[in-house]
Amino acid sequence: MVRRQNKLSKVLLSIVMILFAIYAAFPIVWMLICSFKQNDYIFAWPPKIIDESFGLRTYVRVLTDPVKLRFFLNSYIVSAAVVVLTLIIGIMAAYAFSRFDFPLKKAVNSIIVSVQAIPQICLLIPYMGIIVALQLFNTYWALILTYLVMTLPYCILMMTGYFNTLSKELDDSVRIDGGSRFRALWGVLVPISTPALVSVGLYTFMTAWNEYLFALVLTQTTNMRTIPIGINLLITEHNYDWSMMMSMSVLGSLPILILFLFFQKYFISGMSSGAIKG
Repeated sequence: MVRRQNKLSKVLLSIVMILFAIYAAFPIVWMLICSFKQNDYIFAWPPKIIDESFGLRTYVRVLTDPVKLRFFLNSYIVSAAVVVLTLIIGIMAAYAFSRFDFPLKKAVNSIIVSVQAIPQICLLIPYMGIIVALQLFNTYWALILTYLVMTLPYCILMMTGYFNTLSKELDDSVRIDGGSRFRALWGVLVPISTPALVSVGLYTFMTAWNEYLFALVLTQTTNMRTIPIGINLLITEHNYDWSMMMSMSVLGSLPILILFLFFQKYFISGMSSGAIKG
């Protein structure tokens, strides 16, 4: 009797998990299918997976349109810059929190944590005023500096936790050999911190790549827009270019998907290791 109940519960659990998987995967599959169709056939009834409009025409339109390609270029430039700056600044700050005791250390750490808890929309108007005052409106730096505020706290907390798991004897051995703390950090600790670096780098890239609100407010001209805004621009008062939106969404999802597939083991390891100690 007990065995039957166990088998029944496993079957029910499997059915529920399959249903949830279908529910989660359906929008992605639908987006992929619609990206190969023309606009008039997407909502045709009865629906067909493959019809006479099925093909790569929409992708060709995207990849041969200089305006659309500019959206992708802007996203790559901003996201890459944010990743590099976040890692450089965050690693040095995390090393200081991990290896040194200084006045107001706990207070500064509390401020960093509290920044993560503030809703981004609450900072929109202050950021707008600062960016305009610095004459950075409608520039790459407007987005890069704004995204740094979003990603640096996470980077500092994660890397501090990871550095706390590394023995201080590694630093001491470098100093005994006549090396500086700078050499100990970049020559010893950073090379063995690959999982944490990959985890932080992927999180930072996804944050900058997907961000919509600040990219909408802090940029004005079409040549400065990023992919999320570029997709939104396809929605006009009298027309919705669904096929173009779907194809751009697929192309916009590929970099994150590829990065995660290649570095997922480092990402998971870094997330778990960085959370061990704070």
